[in-house]
Amino acid sequence: MLTAGQVLQLVRDGSCRTRKELIEFTGLSRSTITDRVDRLIAAGYLHESGVGASGGGRPPSVLDVDAARRLVLVADLGATHARVALTDLAARPLAEERAEMRIDRGPEAVLTWVREAFQRMLDRAGRPASEVCGIGLDLPGSVDHTSGRMIRSFLMPGWDDHPIRETIGRTYDVPILVENDANAMALGEWWSSWRETDSLILVKVSTGIGTGIVLDGQIYRGVEEAAGNIGHVRIRETDDRVCTCGSRGCVASLASGHALAADLGQETSRDVVRLVQAGDPAAIARTQEAGRTLGVVLATAVSLLNPGVLVLAGDMAQTREHYLTGIREVVYRRSLPYTTRNLEIVPSRLGDRAGITGMAVIVMEHVLSPAAVDGALAAAVG
Repeated sequence: MLTAGQVLQLVRDGSCRTRKELIEFTGLSRSTITDRVDRLIAAGYLHESGVGASGGGRPPSVLDVDAARRLVLVADLGATHARVALTDLAARPLAEERAEMRIDRGPEAVLTWVREAFQRMLDRAGRPASEVCGIGLDLPGSVDHTSGRMIRSFLMPGWDDHPIRETIGRTYDVPILVENDANAMALGEWWSSWRETDSLILVKVSTGIGTGIVLDGQIYRGVEEAAGNIGHVRIRETDDRVCTCGSRGCVASLASGHALAADLGQETSRDVVRLVQAGDPAAIARTQEAGRTLGVVLATAVSLLNPGVLVLAGDMAQTREHYLTGIREVVYRRSLPYTTRNLEIVPSRLGDRAGITGMAVIVMEHVLSPAAVDGALAAAVG
């Protein structure tokens, strides 16, 4: 006996579009399907969006998710930037705001700005906070997504074990999901452009290096929530450069935007991007070298996971193919041909909106999951 939440899932994934199709697909009685659908419509999960083809008689009403009734608030927090967005339950943006903000200002300052920005967006959209059904935040570090706390981050002093969920929850009594930024970006890219492929790897190269992995449409986090932490793989143990993690010879100390900026006498990875875009020979050469260095580690990842897509995101994705060329050169040379014959190595299509999109999708999938929907319907009756 399917629950109302499971019936909603059949509509969401396109298996069924009308009550008649639900009856035929599930084998449930007309009265049972009518009860489930009517409850979902009354609660604002479904609406009737038109009529379908008729096989004779009255045309059936087409069912669709009522994405406009509920709102999602999301925040994408990087080492030096913060972006927030208000979306509907189809991850469509209704309002956005961005600011230059260093994550090392600490959790209270940054999260206070996030809460205030959330309210500003609601005010601009003319929507009440009561319509918010979920919140998502991504951060540049290892996150325990179950507890909503940072496990560790070398870029975020003062954030370890901070109660992020409780801090945001002072204002909103809704599910609050916390995720690693590269994971959110990987899911955003997969959901928006690559859902036909079973696996995708996204590597974000900005101040640091992070990697997100999507397998069968799900984020792969690993046993200790540390999957994709390739920035701290040590490949030159005799190198003098000390990484932010305290080790020497890490990929991040050699190939991150921070490493390139230091080598080129610049302050940030964005300064490096501007030099490359201006045609500076030294910046271009160093950027290509960094791509080749990262490619050594990514070749192993490609051989291990055999993904369909490898996405370069973050600041260095804006270097007009130069960083990407270095990655391609080494990955194709070091990997077996049959593991890369259908591999696409591409820049991010969403750019700096990948994290926002991914977090909106994460919240959407949580709020509309069968368990969450059935729980909300039961609570409303109680």
